[in-house]
This record gives sequence, structure tokens and C-alpha cells, in this order.
Amino acid sequence: MGDVIGSRPQWMRGSAGDVLLAVVVGVVVIATTVVQWHPEVAWRSVPVWGWVLMLTGSAALALRRRFPVPVAVVALVTTSLYYPFMTADGALLLVLIVALYTLAAEGRLAVAVVISALAVIGSAYGEYGSGESPIGDAALFLLVGWLVAAVASGAVSHNRQAYLREELRRHATEERLRIARELHDALGHNISLINVQAGAALHRLNRDPEVAEGALSAIKESSREALQELRNTLGVLRQVDEEAPTLPPPSLNRLTELTRRSEAAGLTVDVHTSGDRGHLAPSVDVAAYRIVQEALTNVTRHAGASKVVVRVGYGRDDVTVEIEDDGRGGPAPAGNGIRGMVERARVVGGDLEVGERPGGGLRVSARLPREETR
Repeated sequence: MGDVIGSRPQWMRGSAGDVLLAVVVGVVVIATTVVQWHPEVAWRSVPVWGWVLMLTGSAALALRRRFPVPVAVVALVTTSLYYPFMTADGALLLVLIVALYTLAAEGRLAVAVVISALAVIGSAYGEYGSGESPIGDAALFLLVGWLVAAVASGAVSHNRQAYLREELRRHATEERLRIARELHDALGHNISLINVQAGAALHRLNRDPEVAEGALSAIKESSREALQELRNTLGVLRQVDEEAPTLPPPSLNRLTELTRRSEAAGLTVDVHTSGDRGHLAPSVDVAAYRIVQEALTNVTRHAGASKVVVRVGYGRDDVTVEIEDDGRGGPAPAGNGIRGMVERARVVGGDLEVGERPGGGLRVSARLPREETR
């Protein structure tokens, strides 16, 4: 009876599951009505209108999620007619319980409460108002308990479904942001280098062919790596394996490759590493690499620098990354680059600062935990 996302097998979801439930409930109702189980098994005689009530109420459950309110009304009417006049009463109450659960699970809690109240009032009237006492005090108490349990269970199911849907939306949003950061950092870095190198090649094409040839070779390499980064990202989105060559995952172990591409654009990059790398969470490793990558991209685009120093320090509980350039300094460039670096640091539980160096240029400083804490 549960409608919670992912709580039932696929074949039990949707219209087929509702039809199956209606059939099962119908069989139970008919069996408990036409068969006498105590003191000995025997067949009971059921009038035609009794069969109509049983079949109508049970069959209505096949439409319980498409038309929850009409189905609940049908369930109330059939049970209200069934119990006062049937001497061989069975489990038709199960139809009303399922209908009330469905109402609450579909977010119609107020309607479910009203129909439950009508059922209790009608039963109480039959018990105390008509003088015929058809069900008894204990049965009335059990009826109230079953109806309250059905409505409460449906409300819990509705709230859990809403929570799971919200979680799915949140995860989807986080994944879109992650992919956007990956594309911005990976492709933006390589495309920025291509832009700088293309400008150098055009400027030196006639005066210094050897320099122009080196810049064109660097363009070829950067464009190849940009294409591979794009293939990697699209491969993740398609969730398929490709035979095309792919790059190793981003890691601080690949800083030499990263700085070599920046050096091809005319920068001098010095890398200093201290401490024992040891174990580093993959997400932290990727975040640190991307921070260095984006910082180098910003230097290439905006700083007008000739030299960059990258320092990586492995501490006992954290890793620090610092990138300094000797460029023109000034306020940090506004845009997705700085925001992306800050987000990457925060996602893994770290922090990042960007500011001017005393001697000129900018400094990017990040401190990340060895293990992700968010």
C-alpha cells in the first residue's frame, strides 16, 4: 500500500499496481463475506445488492490515485450501506481504509479527516442513536483506531515523498553546479591559454617563426586536452564508456602538467611542495587541483604577470594551497572564476581567500581538510 518513491518494485507502481491492489482487496472482502470460518467452515448466502456493494467498493480502488476523492466517497457509501444491513458482514472496511490512506498520501489530508469523521459519526449513530447497537463499543473503538492509523500513515507517506522529491531536486541542482564548475575550470583554463598563445603566434608569425611555431604547438596541445576534458564530462552525463582517450582525473599529482601548459603561454611557474601527501580524499584532491587551475587561468587572463609561485603544504589534518603572482594586483577579478574557487573550498569543508600581495600581484590562499567534512 505504500506509495513512497523507491519503496516498491517497479511492477507494483502506477495503474497496474492499483488494479492488483483492487483485486486483492476484492478477494479478501468476498472471502470474509461468503465464507463462514467459525465454528465451522460454511458458505453464506449473500444478496445481489451485497455483491454490488462489495464489487463496486473494491473495483473503485483501481482508480484510487487518479480520482482519490471520488473513490473515498464511494468507499464511504458502500461501507455505510454494507454494515448496517448485511448479516454476513466481512472486511469491506478495508476498502475505506485504503481509500483514506490514499487521500492522505496524495496530500488531501483535510478531505481524509472529514470522511473519517463522517464514518465515525455514522457508526456512533448506529451504535447509540438507533438503539439497535449493530457493532458494539469495542468495535467502534477499533474502527476509530483503524481510520486514524490509515490517515496518519498516508500523511507520513506524503511527507516522506515530498522530502525525497526535494532531496532529488537538491541533488540535481548540486550536480548541475558541479558540472558547470568542471566545464568552467577545465575548458576555461585551456581556452584561455589557447587565446594567449594564438595572440603570440599572430604577433610573431613573420618576425620570429620559431616562437610562432612553439605557440601553435602549444595551441594544438591545449585544444587536444580541452577536447578530452569535454569528452570526459559528456561521458559522465551520458553514463557510457567511450573508446576515445581520456585524461587522468584531476589531482595535485598532475600539477607539473598544469604548470607546463601555463609556461607555454609565457608564464614562469615555480611549484613548491612541503609535507607528506599521505592519504587525501579524492574530492579534496580535485578541489585543490581546480583551485590552482583557476588561479593560473585568472593570472593568464587578467594579471599581466610574468611569474607565478604555487605552494602546496600537506599538514597532518589539512592541505594548504597558495598561488602568488607578480602582476598588476588590484581588486580580484569579479566573475565565476573566484566564486567557483570559493565554492569548491566550501563544498569540502575548507575556506579560500583572495587578496593583494604587499609587493604587488595577487595571492590566492586555500585551506582544505584532508577528509571532506561537508
